[in-house]
Amino acid sequence: MDGMVGEMNKQLASWLVARRHPIERLMAASLGDANPAAGSPEAEALRRFRSFAAAALQRGDRAVPALDGIRVDEQRATMLLSSWIDAAAAAAGPDGSLVREALVPILVRFRINLRTTQPVRHASGTPRSSKRRAVSAAIDRIADAFLAIDLDTGRIADANPAAGALLGTTRNALLESDVTRFLSEPAREAWWTQLDAVSEGAEPRRFVSSLVDCAGETLEVDVSVTRFAKRNRTLALVVVRSADRL
Repeated sequence: MDGMVGEMNKQLASWLVARRHPIERLMAASLGDANPAAGSPEAEALRRFRSFAAAALQRGDRAVPALDGIRVDEQRATMLLSSWIDAAAAAAGPDGSLVREALVPILVRFRINLRTTQPVRHASGTPRSSKRRAVSAAIDRIADAFLAIDLDTGRIADANPAAGALLGTTRNALLESDVTRFLSEPAREAWWTQLDAVSEGAEPRRFVSSLVDCAGETLEVDVSVTRFAKRNRTLALVVVRSADRL
């Protein structure tokens, strides 16, 4: 299945390049007056994200975004990049959820690199967070459950509200929880086999397994995992979709 996922990602990279202009037209129609000028810093961030997305789909964790010389308002850039993903998903029609599932972890990687390697302008009047999210708050927008798992400790470093809803709790309650709390005994070996493979630098993984929610109910799920390494920390970016939605 891993080879099949890799081939699908390469096909998606080619499709994104071929459909660039229709996707941008959809995005412009959605944003209206909020669509940035072609020469703006946000538009430059989008150009670099598009290039990075194509590279990441084909090369996985080896791809690194080119961020030299860029200064951008993080909030406006996030809105634009998220809108581009929405437009790409809309352009894909019935396959839109698969496109979104592939691109959201790449957006997370891009934003982490943008935030940690470049001087970023913050909008005036916007307070700085006292505790920075492990990944991007952009994950809160997606309907699928998202978990960032620290591969050294097995703890959940970040999550979105959809993950809390799926597991019968809140996003905040998930943070720093041991992920094995939500894995049944039979499912643990399969999960850690996949997570270990990602930790060792393998391509993104996709598999079918199960989770256990806070009420003890077993949930059949489709799982996609992408590796993200930064400094001395390696995260597994996990997108989980209930089998009922497949």
